[in-house]
Amino acid sequence: MIVELVLFRSPPGMDRAAVLEDAKHTIPRWRANKELLRKHYLLGDDGYGGGLYIWPSREAAERGHDAAWQAGVEKRTGSKPVIRYFDLLILLDNEKGTITEWLEPDKPVLVAAE
Repeated sequence: MIVELVLFRSPPGMDRAAVLEDAKHTIPRWRANKELLRKHYLLGDDGYGGGLYIWPSREAAERGHDAAWQAGVEKRTGSKPVIRYFDLLILLDNEKGTITEWLEPDKPVLVAAE
């Protein structure tokens, strides 16, 4: 399981409402991507925004954020995205009351449930 962090600077002068409205236009694309498990839309107080994605593999993440997608972000925001990949080791989900470990990248093990 892969966590991907994508960051880019929001265009100058865009306030939170404008960033939110812009982000809403991307929802159909990500809902249609059946490889994407979860996306968290992010906005920092330093002018950076982006997303935190959970994918089944790095290859799926790279397909989702190919060169064409990266060029589109740069054209739309004026900022080249920075992409970082992380191996998801443990997921603590307080809403569900579960803890899941990935002893191997593609084999989750539920280790605790309320």
